[in-house]
Amino acid sequence: MSPSADHSGRRLGLQGQPDPHAGPDGTPAAVPGSRGSVVDWALYVDGERRPVSTYAEAVRLARQGGGFVWIGLHEPTHRELAGIAVEFGLHPLAVEDAVHAHQRPKLEQYDDIYFTVFKTVRYVPHESVTEASQIVESGEVMVFLGADFVVTVRHGEHGGLHGVRERLEAQPSLLAHGPSAVLYAVADTIVDTYLDVAAQLEDDIDIIEARAFSGDRDRGDIGRIYQVKRELLELRRSVTPLAGPLRQLAAQPLVEGDDEIREYFRDVEDHLTRAREMIAAYDELLTSIIQASLAQLSMSENEDMRKITAWAAIIAVPTAITGVYGMNFRYMPWLDERWGYPALLGLIAVICLVLHRQFKRIGWL
Repeated sequence: MSPSADHSGRRLGLQGQPDPHAGPDGTPAAVPGSRGSVVDWALYVDGERRPVSTYAEAVRLARQGGGFVWIGLHEPTHRELAGIAVEFGLHPLAVEDAVHAHQRPKLEQYDDIYFTVFKTVRYVPHESVTEASQIVESGEVMVFLGADFVVTVRHGEHGGLHGVRERLEAQPSLLAHGPSAVLYAVADTIVDTYLDVAAQLEDDIDIIEARAFSGDRDRGDIGRIYQVKRELLELRRSVTPLAGPLRQLAAQPLVEGDDEIREYFRDVEDHLTRAREMIAAYDELLTSIIQASLAQLSMSENEDMRKITAWAAIIAVPTAITGVYGMNFRYMPWLDERWGYPALLGLIAVICLVLHRQFKRIGWL
């Protein structure tokens, strides 16, 4: 079975057998050439973190009814997760999902083991929105949950669970609920992040809305609006599918008799509903801004066409008159008069001024 590692990066045997890479005093040593994917692990009994000398001892104590083991992994390979999978009887399909990621939020049950997928999001800071701006970055957190263990698998450079572990350890009464409390804390942290990212997106939408109805808009504004709408869709894909799993967690406890934890999941479900409503409202607002911008663009183009038409009509007058006189017929009005040429120029100017005033009056110029 593949070795694992503690929070300091040391590799530990998972079968209770001596680690072949351990030092003479039994202290695990790093495996040469391996990638340490285990971020932290610990044994918790009655809501308290208990010091244990080896991982094998922690598993043994947990299986004797002395609490549960929580292992945190970051982007493990299949080989690195295989040992833990055998140790706790994780389903191969769930293990494959945890290794390769790119899953939709879901809650699946394999006998007495639950497998939950959460999409994590992060707001990417930027000076201004462009047509290629990345605003929302997504990752994943998978949670394997059994009666005496929790295995969390994280993908992405954000969404770390170290703070979740610290907050839980500071609340022994909550952590005493066992693995269900860990799942609640993970869900609560991730859903609260949805609200934070949605609130930050609102600032970008406000800027775009103000610019869309200002006089200094340009054609690139449509592209920027579409970019924000695409990034909002990324957030929506993370949030919306989670409604079903949270509803299930709020309706039925994972551990029989632990009804109190359902109240915590109902609170998370309420926060998720708020996030979904915010995202739906932003999506409708962006759709309205796009429609208004397209309407303004169409009106602007119509105004340009009216101006072009008006000037073409004005220019057509001297063009037509000079064209007629350019045919060089012998008998033409005012051709032999000394005042004929200036009179003709004056006539052209008067007609053009009358047309210009008329187009100005109707708003074409």
